[in-house]
Order: sequence, then structure tokens, then C-alpha cells
Amino acid sequence: MKIIPTLCLLLPLLSATSQAADRPNILFLAIDDLRPELGCYGSEIAITPNLDKLASQGLLFNRAYCQQAICSPSRASLMTGARPDTIGVVENYAYFRELNPDIVTLPQHFIANGYEAVYSGKIFHNDPTADQDKSWSRKPTRPKVKRINTAGGYALPENQAIWRTNKEVLDAKYGTAIAGSGLIHGPAYEAADVPDNTYEDGYNTDSAIATLKELVSDQDKPFFLGLGMKKPHLEFIAPKRYWDLYDPNDIPLAEHTTPPENGAAMGLHPSFELRVRDGIPKHGPIDEEMSRTLKHAYLACVSYVDAQLGRMIDALDEAGVRENTIIIVWGDHGWHLGDMGIWGKATNYDIATRVPLMIWTPDMPESVRGSKTDALVELVDMYPTLCELAGIAQPEHLEGHSFHPLIRDPNLPWKTAAFSQFPNPALREWAANPLSAGMRETFFGPLIQEVEERIIEQQGDKWDRDLFETHLMGYTMRTDRYRLVVWQDYRNALADPIDIELYDHQSDPSETVNIADDHPELVAELLATFRAGWKAQLATAAN
Repeated sequence: MKIIPTLCLLLPLLSATSQAADRPNILFLAIDDLRPELGCYGSEIAITPNLDKLASQGLLFNRAYCQQAICSPSRASLMTGARPDTIGVVENYAYFRELNPDIVTLPQHFIANGYEAVYSGKIFHNDPTADQDKSWSRKPTRPKVKRINTAGGYALPENQAIWRTNKEVLDAKYGTAIAGSGLIHGPAYEAADVPDNTYEDGYNTDSAIATLKELVSDQDKPFFLGLGMKKPHLEFIAPKRYWDLYDPNDIPLAEHTTPPENGAAMGLHPSFELRVRDGIPKHGPIDEEMSRTLKHAYLACVSYVDAQLGRMIDALDEAGVRENTIIIVWGDHGWHLGDMGIWGKATNYDIATRVPLMIWTPDMPESVRGSKTDALVELVDMYPTLCELAGIAQPEHLEGHSFHPLIRDPNLPWKTAAFSQFPNPALREWAANPLSAGMRETFFGPLIQEVEERIIEQQGDKWDRDLFETHLMGYTMRTDRYRLVVWQDYRNALADPIDIELYDHQSDPSETVNIADDHPELVAELLATFRAGWKAQLATAAN
């Protein structure tokens, strides 16, 4: 009599376990600060054979957009499936779990549905725990390999010495508390003749491959395996072999190096993130020689990352589980490489918000393999998409929409708009966080003063320090043809805009001229679309 209830309790559990075992694995590949500078996206210079190969076998999204062009907000949004304003993460200092203690992340939801979830490298932003206790079911395997000391992230002793000296000087001048501000750095780039796993991305790939082997050898559950590349984030550090792939004389520089004509003065920052690096001018232009070196360094990092992801995908093949694994590759935001005259992310323009995104699934139609889609998609859509592909119910809090139908038909009518946002980049610490009192006392002071004067000159009576430094949000909407940027007080969704920018991608794909003043009726029409929100922009096929 007592055995029957026990069996009754076990049957649903056994059924769920059996069902989970039949579900596909997920290989979740993240790349930091990578704009679509890849061969498969039409780059004439980038050497990226592994990602190009994956794109030739899967589906590439030409028009994918992040929700905010900086690490923490972008990653918090895509990993929770909710938009930045909803979860309150609009700056790098904010931690999504403190603000949303009960929200269920993407890997956490997969764990609840029978998956083993583990990561190596950068998936979430660099918070103290990476949400280990909730989002991951185990820690990665750390292979025992001999690695040299890389103080400050550098392999070369001379660069380590520069980093240490800068730290001592800044600590003496500003106090040790400045360490958390990001002002302490060595050179912006390095090309040491070292093995790939000397640097973090190579070692983290070794770790992910070792972890994969363990997961496969004891696979009673499907796995969700994340591998996050930290490059091409500054510093632009990659083994010399990847630098040697490029001839500096062949590297093209940005074609449009001035701010958009009639653009909002608060729309651009003065390259805060780059200027703190040793050897970079703290004020004034970045000359052509330095620009070419920096782009060379960025490209070397892109090729380095491509090689690591190629190793990871090869390991998947060697493990014999490729045919039951979904592979998705994404970048967290774009990057200005001198475009519009700045270096870095943290703007509301296409160059910062457009990201690489590609997916491979075992059962996608042969006719789709190697295809590209121009459908507008967002990183917040990845959560529901992976749920649908894995046959898992979607949590109610999600604010994206599954692009699974596009994997069957890339030409389906799709969203009419994608949405991103960024708080006033010009008056932010690092263009990432609210200005601290001490930041004006550092070498950032002249830069802050310069951009502040430009804003005051342009905005006139609209200028209010508290509003512009603390509460001004740029909301941007990308439609098939246009980019609209609405600058307003984020505390009031119905507030009158402080300023508006409008760019026509049909005639001006580089967003060089703000045409808002010349087209008030079009602005009003697009503003109404923007106010209607993301749900109203889903195509019939997506509903």
C-alpha cells in the first residue's frame, strides 16, 4: 500500500527526466565589444574563418540590436529577457540580482527544466559571483596548464611595469579608492609572442572544452554551456600571431570622423574609455597613426576570438554531440572605431547598437543554411527563442519575442522596430555611470567641461544640471528605414522630448545628418510608433 504512492510520485519525475534528456544542448557563445566586423558581415579586412564558416552553415542576422550599448545593461537584459528600464539596470554599477532578486535568468530557467548549466569566461558582467548560486548548476573545469603571470592583463614585463607605475601614481594622487573607477590602466594594446592560453580568452576556452568533455562523458542531462570572450574589449591584447595576419597599410580607417550634423550634443562622449589607457592623448584628436594601430589591435583581437570559438566548435564536433546541439553566437554591443570621431561604445547610434548574431540548429532547413535575414531582431529575443527551440515553456516576464519562425523562413515579415537606450553618454563617468564628485578633479575634468559647454550652447534654456547628468535618457528606435533618437526625462514616459534626432538609412546609412527639423510630420509619425512600444511592433507572423 505504501509503495504505490511512492511510485506515483516518481513517475512524473522520471517522465520529466526522460523528456529533458531528449532536449538539445545549447552552446552559448558571447563576445564582448564586437561590432559586426567579421568577414561574414562584409568586412573587407577582418580575418574570421571560423565564424564565417558557422555563418555559412547557419542563419546570420544582418539587423540585430542590443538593448543598451554597454556591458552590464546589455547582458542583464538579454540574460533576464527583460528590457533595461524594466529591471532598472541602465549603468554598469547596477547589479540585476540586487534589483530583481526573484527574476529567473535564461540558464536558471534551463536548470529548472532539467539542464546542467555552466559557463567559462564572461557571460554576465563582472559582478562578484556571476550569479553562480542561481544561474549555474556547477562550476567549470579548470585545466592545469602552465601560464606566465599576466599582471594587469599584460604578458610583457614592460607593460606590466607601466601598469604598476600608473597605479602607484594614481593611488598617490587620488587615493586608493580610485582603483574602482577604472582610471588605472597600462597600454591600450599588446602583441606578445605567447600561446593563446596565456591570455584569458584562450585559457577560458581550454576550460570550456575540458568542461564539455566532462558533460558529455556523464551526460544524463542536456547541457547549457556558455563561453564568453572578453576581447575585443580594451585592452586590445592578443598573441602576436594574430597581429601578424594584418598589414597595417591595408587597414581602412573610419570614413566619417565628425559628429552627425545637427545631432544632439549629448549623443557622443569624448572617448573616455580609451583615453584612460597609457599612451593615449587625454584630450584632443586621436591621430591617424594611432588610429591605425588601434584598429590593427582591435582586428587582431577579433581574429584571436574567432580562433578560440573555432576551437570550441571543433571540440563539439569531436565530442560527437554537434547533431544535438544548438549553437548561438552573439555580441553584447557595437563599438566606434573612430566613427563619428569617437572610440568606444555607449551611444544610441547604429554603430554602437548593432551587433553580430548568428545561430545554427541541427534541424534547420537545408535551404536556410548559409542564409542571411534582414529582419529586425533584438538581443532580448534570445531567451524566448532558445526556450522555444528546446521545447521549454517561456516565463511570463519575458519582453522579447522568439525569432524561431525566422529559422524556418528568414524572409517572413517581422518586427517593424527594434529599441535601444542610453543615458546621456556625454556626461557620464566612463560614459557608463553617473558622474562622481571626484571625476571632475581627474584628467577627465577638461573633457567633461568641454562636452558640457557644447550641450549648454545647443540646449540653451533647456539646460538643467540635475536633469542632464542624472535623468536624461536617450531612447532610440530602429525601423526598416529610419533611426529615431528621443532624448527625454526617463522618470516620465510621457514627458516632452528635450531633443529628437532622425536619420534616414536609405540615403544616409552612416547617420551623418540629423534631419528631424526638416521632417516634423515624419517625426510625429515615428514618435507615435515609439510611444506605442515594442509589443505594438510585432508582425502578424510573430504574434
